Amino acid sequence: MALSSMTGFARSHGASGPYTFEWELKSVNAKGFDLRLRLPPGWDELEALAKKRAGELLSRGTVYANLSVKRTDAAQTIRINEDVLAAVVKVAGTLAQRIDAVAPSIDGLLGIKGVIEVVEPESNEDEDKAAREAAAMAFEQALGSLVEMRRREGDALGQILMQRMDEVERLARRAETAPGRKPEAIKARLAEQIAALLETSDRFDADRLNQEAILIATKADIREELDRIASHIAQAREMIGKGGPVGRRLDFLAQEFNREVNTCCSKSNDVELTNTGLEMKNVVEQFREQVQNLE
Repeated sequence: MALSSMTGFARSHGASGPYTFEWELKSVNAKGFDLRLRLPPGWDELEALAKKRAGELLSRGTVYANLSVKRTDAAQTIRINEDVLAAVVKVAGTLAQRIDAVAPSIDGLLGIKGVIEVVEPESNEDEDKAAREAAAMAFEQALGSLVEMRRREGDALGQILMQRMDEVERLARRAETAPGRKPEAIKARLAEQIAALLETSDRFDADRLNQEAILIATKADIREELDRIASHIAQAREMIGKGGPVGRRLDFLAQEFNREVNTCCSKSNDVELTNTGLEMKNVVEQFREQVQNLE
């Protein structure tokens, strides 16, 4: 299976009988899946089909789907609602008897809500049914294009994520071979610190200081963290390679990466090792940001 992004855009056009229509689909990041439809009046029966098909093909992301429909066979007609107009004129006449006012103009009367009515052309049930079926097929087409675009973006994201894992692995190897991690370097550094303490006071017990130094050196070792980072790299590469909706799992793995790198930085007592850890932390954050876009 391929990786998929949660972002994408697609359009499809169609026509049936007197109708022309256009679907516009836009997908954005989200924790779960949600399809938000905007359908014109009379086309609501497409909602169930659209949600069913989108739910079968997509597992994460919010998809905004808008259907625009036009009739080309007949223009809308306008008529005057005589009852409403008569009522308005009557009220205007009554008011004119009470106050000194200018008689209402024609455009003023026509601007009153309800006086003018827009009459839609009569519909044909068979034509309407055929148009809805054609619109459903057009939605399928737009949805397929959206899925394809999300997969293309997913492929590009997968390559970026693999590059980030290569960078983390390179930095982990640098941390592994950092001169400050070598036993002789740790021993020399601790020896200097013990000597400095003994020079300041004769109350320090040299043997006890050596025992404490050994304990500190043991706690400062990042062997376990580096092993877990290597394990996380292998898991990430496997998930990216297999593809599918792995965004949530990779997001969790990014948090685990961050935890191990933070521990490495907190344990470090060497400048070079600290700088390497900070570089690794930056790469892991880049990895996490890209993972947020995956389905």
